[in-house]
Amino acid sequence: MNTRKGFRFTAYQAPELTPFEKLFDIFQELITHTSGDVDEAIDWLRELDKEYDLTDEEYTIDDFIEELKAKGFIREEPKFGPDGEGEGEPGDPALSITSKLERMLRQRALEQIFGKLRRRGRGNHRTGKAGPGDEHTGDFRSYRFGDRLEQISMTESLRNAQINHGMDSFRLDEDDLVVEDTHFKAQMSTVLMIDISHSMILYGEDRITPAKKVAMALAELITTRYPKDTLDILVFGNDAWPISVRELPYLKVGPYHTNTVAGLQLAMDLLRRKRNTNKQIFMITDGKPSCLRMQDGTYYKNSVGLDDFIVEKCYNMAAQARKLHIPITTFMIARDPYLMQFVRHFTEANKGKALFTGLKGLGETIFEDYETNRKKRLRG
Repeated sequence: MNTRKGFRFTAYQAPELTPFEKLFDIFQELITHTSGDVDEAIDWLRELDKEYDLTDEEYTIDDFIEELKAKGFIREEPKFGPDGEGEGEPGDPALSITSKLERMLRQRALEQIFGKLRRRGRGNHRTGKAGPGDEHTGDFRSYRFGDRLEQISMTESLRNAQINHGMDSFRLDEDDLVVEDTHFKAQMSTVLMIDISHSMILYGEDRITPAKKVAMALAELITTRYPKDTLDILVFGNDAWPISVRELPYLKVGPYHTNTVAGLQLAMDLLRRKRNTNKQIFMITDGKPSCLRMQDGTYYKNSVGLDDFIVEKCYNMAAQARKLHIPITTFMIARDPYLMQFVRHFTEANKGKALFTGLKGLGETIFEDYETNRKKRLRG
C-alpha cells in the first residue's frame, strides 16, 4: 500500500469472472465470425473446450447454452425449408441470436476499437480546439485562454487544486482549471460501403469479419455519441444494396465480383436525400473493381487485372462525387501495388483520401478519420 497527500493506493485486483462470463466473451467473438450462426459457434466452442479445457464437470457447454437462453441472448425457433414447411425432427429447433445480443455485439465492437484508441493515447483531445456546441463528450483538458467560463468543470478543477496544493489549501490557480470538451450539434451524414465480393475471404485471409466489426462499432459510436449524425450502410458485390444496422452480425461475402460503381451510385443517391451539407463516404474494399451492370441488365465482368473500361467508370464516379462536395475515404485492405496505384488515382479524381490500413488497424483508423473529418467539416 502506498500513500500520497492523504490518498491510499492499493494494488488493483481484477474481479474474478464467472464460468458464464469467460465463455460468453469467446462466444461473442465466434458468433461474429460465423455471421450469427449459433449452432456453428457452439460447435467451435465445443472444439475449443476439448483442446483448452474451458469448462469442468460443474459447468458444461450445455449449462452455458441454457444460461444464454435464460439471459435472453439466444432463442429457439422452428426450422423452415424453402417451401416454408418445418424441417428437422420434432423438438429439434434452430437457435438464433436475439436483438439483445445484436446490441451487445455492437457495444463490444465499439469497446474493442475505442479502447485501443485510448490505450494508444488517442481518442482524447485529438484537436487543440474545443467545439462551441453543447453536446458534452466526457473528455477533459487543461484550460486555455479563450475558453468560456461555462466550460470549466469545477469538480475536476478543485480536485486538481487539492492534488497540486494539498488537502488543506484553498488555492485555485489557472493551471488547476479543467475544461470539458463539447461537440457541435450540426449533422454529419456518412455512408459506409462494405465490399462483400468473394475476394474478401480468399487467399487465406478473413477480411469481412474486421469490416463487419468496424461497421457495428461505427454504428454504435454514432447512435450513442453523435445521435444527430446519420449513418447509412451498404454492401456491394455484383450489385449494391443498403442494409440495416441489425443485419450487420449476419453479414457474409457472396460469390460476387466487385461492382464499385454501383456502390458509389447508391451511396450518392442516399446522400442526396440528406438535407445537411456535411456528407462523406467511407469505403472498405480490397480495391479491385471487376464488374459493371450494363443498361440492358447484363453484367460486364473481368477478374483479370484492372479492366480499363471498369476503371474509367470508377474515376468518373469519383469525379462526380467531388462535384457534389462528397469526399470519399477509401480504406484499402490489400497491398497489391497495382491496386494501390488504382486507389491513388481514384482518390486524386475525388480529392478525397486513401488509407492503406491493412486489417489490424482498420477500426482505429476509421474512428480517427471519422472524428477528424467531422471536426474539420463542421468547423470549416
